Amino acid sequence: MKTMPIFQVERIGWRRHLGMCLALMMMVAAAHAADPQPYTVAIAKTGDAELDQMLKESCTLISLNEAAPVGPFALVARARADVERFTIALQSLGYYQGKVQIRIANRPLDDRGLYDTIEYSPAQPPIPVQINFDLGALYHVRTLILDGEVPAEARQWLELKAKAPARAADIQQAREKLLLALQEHGYALAKVDEPIAKLLPETHELDVTYHVVTGKPITLGQVSVKGLQKVDPGFVGRHLQIAKGEPFKPSSIEKNRQELQNTGVFSSVRTRLGKNLDAQQQLPVTFMVSERLRHTTQLGAAYSTDLGASLSSYWQHHNLLGGGEQLTLTAGVTQIGGNSTTGIGYNVAVNFMKPDFLHADQTLHTNLAAIRQSLVTYDQDALLGEVLLTRKFSPFWTGSIGLGPEQSRITQQNETHDYTLLSIPASLKYDSTNSLLDPTKGSIITPSITPVGALTGSEIRGFVVIQLSASTYFDWHTEGRSVLALRGLLGSIEGAGRFDLPPDKRFYAGGSNTVRGYRYQSIGPQFADGDPQGGKAIATATVEYRQRILENYGIVAFTDAGQVSPDTLLASGDWRIGAGIGARYYTGFGPLRLDFALPVNQQSNSGSFEIYIGLGQAF
Repeated sequence: MKTMPIFQVERIGWRRHLGMCLALMMMVAAAHAADPQPYTVAIAKTGDAELDQMLKESCTLISLNEAAPVGPFALVARARADVERFTIALQSLGYYQGKVQIRIANRPLDDRGLYDTIEYSPAQPPIPVQINFDLGALYHVRTLILDGEVPAEARQWLELKAKAPARAADIQQAREKLLLALQEHGYALAKVDEPIAKLLPETHELDVTYHVVTGKPITLGQVSVKGLQKVDPGFVGRHLQIAKGEPFKPSSIEKNRQELQNTGVFSSVRTRLGKNLDAQQQLPVTFMVSERLRHTTQLGAAYSTDLGASLSSYWQHHNLLGGGEQLTLTAGVTQIGGNSTTGIGYNVAVNFMKPDFLHADQTLHTNLAAIRQSLVTYDQDALLGEVLLTRKFSPFWTGSIGLGPEQSRITQQNETHDYTLLSIPASLKYDSTNSLLDPTKGSIITPSITPVGALTGSEIRGFVVIQLSASTYFDWHTEGRSVLALRGLLGSIEGAGRFDLPPDKRFYAGGSNTVRGYRYQSIGPQFADGDPQGGKAIATATVEYRQRILENYGIVAFTDAGQVSPDTLLASGDWRIGAGIGARYYTGFGPLRLDFALPVNQQSNSGSFEIYIGLGQAF
């Protein structure tokens, strides 16, 4: 048997005892301390919703709680930094005597025992942080002082009045508004120093002084454009409405910058003012431009259960002759499947656009297209032409008039007819919306009238198509996140009987452009086999609510209604109603749209539901 010295046995026992003690101490420490230290935040309400929101947004104790856990010392440092942020927030809204109190584990921040309290607090429950405010009196502006030689009307340019709440943000904005107003009135070199405020604690008021140096009114010097390569300088000159010698006015300069940007030939347009006055004591202005790529190629796709899938492509030259002319070639395959089609269709088109045609705000459009449609309603092969002159009368109003020759062969109900027509479309458009693919405010109103006559060899009488379409958008003060959208259409055809009209010129409803949930063109009078006949009058209306969710997603709910009358608008047909919901995914080039709709009151051959997928809102 192997023996072991006594002293070695004692040493082993001592080590075992020490290990047990250390383990026990670690268990006790783990039960009573945590690093990082979890905490909860309770922030008191002040009774001022705007201030409450500002205080919450300023609070790093809240914003960094989960994102950046901290230990005891860092937690106290974070709280002390928030006291400074809260004080700035209180003063920005006029509470210059406001006080902030933050307590951690019911101890104030200057409590010497606070660190030990946090150090030995367990992870659960989290340590409480309580934030309270004593607002004090709301200060008001007593006197506004403009120090310097300024125009007599400069005081009103401040847009800040005596007795107004002494909000720091308003006082600072008043300085910026005064400076912009001075510049807008020709004082290009004006300077307005940071405001100096004098607190009057006895009366809870503030005296504010703005030191102003206006200088002399300045006129424009040389107006030049730099960066031109392929764009004709004469084309650019026609879009510049400012010239040397005119009074300096930032709004006019910005308007001209936007005008150049809107020509479509530049990827960017920037304004650069001279650093110094020239020899004539004038201020030079330079527009720095970068020309966009001359050629663009794009592919597109869409799908709906009624018209099936469509694939399209186009190639565009943005500056064909140096004057912003656009040449566009398009080709597409349509009606790939779909419950309202009978075969695959196509469209091919060539479009030429000439801006500044005979006038700076006038554009000439010419278009030649070949199309094939194979629909349940009719089959059509057509060659279409158009020459259209558009004139922009104001930022919101545009008018157009043109000529549209066409040659088509249309088959409906096994009867085929050839048509050679000439139309004279004329319209007036009001557009105050803020986006082409995703408008959130503004309206579009378009009345139009199109006389159509038969050329040699056609079998029909002349007629006139009259339409009024409108849409409007209401943003519920949410910067485009909650929008109510409305649209409507009224139309009537005069001068010919219903069956004297070419089938493609009659009115139809049903589909994404009129009443969703119904098959394309299915609403209105029908033949004995249930196929659509088309009518001479139409009325449709839509109510759609759009709600954005998170950053890039949205949902919509909508109701469409419409009717097609066989004769006149007053002799109304049967109203059909569709309703549905949709989803949106917002991208940098517009929202991707998915809509699902049902017919509320079905008619024969209207279908049971429809799905629509595309780019941009439905209207």
